[in-house]
Amino acid sequence: MAEFTVNPKRFDPYKNFKFRIKWDGRYVAGVSKISGLRRTTEVILHREGGDPNTSRKSPGVTEFEPITLERGVTHDPEFENWANKVWSFGAGFGAEVSLKDFRKDIVLELYNEAGQLVLAYKIYRCWVSEYEILPDLDANANAIAIEHIKLENEGWERDQSVKEPVEPSFKKP
Repeated sequence: MAEFTVNPKRFDPYKNFKFRIKWDGRYVAGVSKISGLRRTTEVILHREGGDPNTSRKSPGVTEFEPITLERGVTHDPEFENWANKVWSFGAGFGAEVSLKDFRKDIVLELYNEAGQLVLAYKIYRCWVSEYEILPDLDANANAIAIEHIKLENEGWERDQSVKEPVEPSFKKP
């Protein structure tokens, strides 16, 4: 059976360079890199006293790895505003954390080469555990200043409403 049911002539997997991140119903500008979505389930070993000298294995606690978002430093305050909901300098006793809204559900969207949405993942109850507003600065370097946030999360799932799109074919006139 063909892996691509709508586009059976497609052979290549999707590329990793067309994506967008959305939170609070808006796309976040300038995100250039996102770490992978990864989960790990602990293995619980057990055996009865009369079992052979091998263990049985059962799934234990599942952990979702943090996600890192990177983008070039600009005047857009989205990363900083969210990071400040977790801890804000000088906010005063009891006001350092915005308990009401420091967690956000976010959406990661992947696009094909034609710019069509092909996959989306909903990532739940994210919050900023690490924020780097400026990288190391070097007068002898030739690089972009990158800021990043590290998002703890409590799980993700594929958005099943996103279906394989019919890919356009371009013919020369």
